[in-house]
Amino acid sequence: MPAYIVLTREHTHDNEEMKRYSEKAKAAREGHDPQPLAFYGDFEVLEGSAMEGAVILRFPDMTAARAWYESPAYQEARKHRFQGADYRVFLVDGIEEA
Repeated sequence: MPAYIVLTREHTHDNEEMKRYSEKAKAAREGHDPQPLAFYGDFEVLEGSAMEGAVILRFPDMTAARAWYESPAYQEARKHRFQGADYRVFLVDGIEEA
């Protein structure tokens, strides 16, 4: 069953750190092959607090999603995300497609 990692960027503090994050996060996808369903495109906040953008990544299952998130390459990238912006990140189990 598919799983999704959703990242919402709440507020950017340091654009240079975010550039480093972007470069390292892109490299961290190698070997994990997440499918981007949304990637910082146009959006509207219908409820809740403001945000700057969102990413939704689809994985084959929860194990694959967690393997990407916990990979040494992504953990290295994540350090720059922490320094560059405030994010909310969550992993959610999907449903089987009919």
